[in-house]
Amino acid sequence: MATKRPVRTSRARITLKAIEILKSTPDGIRYSDLVRRLQGEFPLIPVNTIHGTVWDLDARVPDRVYKPARGLFRHTELRQTGEPEEETEAPATPLEKVGEAAFYEPFADWLMREVEECTRAIPLGGNKFKDKWGTPDVIGIRQPRPSAVIKSPTDIVSAEVKTDPGNLITAFGQACSYKLFSHKSYIVVPKSSPQEDIARLDALGRILGVGLVLLDASDPKQPRFEVRVRAIRHEPDMFYVDKYSRLIEKELFQ
Repeated sequence: MATKRPVRTSRARITLKAIEILKSTPDGIRYSDLVRRLQGEFPLIPVNTIHGTVWDLDARVPDRVYKPARGLFRHTELRQTGEPEEETEAPATPLEKVGEAAFYEPFADWLMREVEECTRAIPLGGNKFKDKWGTPDVIGIRQPRPSAVIKSPTDIVSAEVKTDPGNLITAFGQACSYKLFSHKSYIVVPKSSPQEDIARLDALGRILGVGLVLLDASDPKQPRFEVRVRAIRHEPDMFYVDKYSRLIEKELFQ
């Protein structure tokens, strides 16, 4: 009599397929993306079963799955053989050819029209502030509208835009320095940046109140900005607010 093969449970099938997906994804894969991939593989399995199977995958099969950063799964074989190269290798993209400045105006427009963080925003960049602390790539203001019943004070919003994934640490430091004279500060980075770097920027942004926005940096006409972390409002140093506002008074407060 032939021996019947044991029937695999849904959780076992999901686990095996998840490991297979991770093994073919050198950069690792985020939790939500992994769940979507598994939904496509198993359309008849309830999504809650997939969630219940995947969320602690690294704890259930630690010999095959680990988390290099919060919410990011990677196969352990890739940690042993491919991880150092991933961290040092710069992705080949056309970002440098396009140039960061091409994204300043689209982001300024996005701040005004899409998320309504500003009533007026302008591209800046360069060395307008003429000091070693740097000049924001985009700066804007939020003023109360004429129809507002309660008039709130003017807020200043600054942003650092980076299309080179190799300079994210420097960019984050600059975004932090803009809090000196801004009520809100954002860092804008490519979606193609290493997932571990994005995860760290996400965590640091939540701790320090710096907003994180991802963009598709392949085309400034369609950057597809996506808020990852909202900037938290704080009170800047009014000495520096006045100092830098004077330099751009005509452009920003006209």
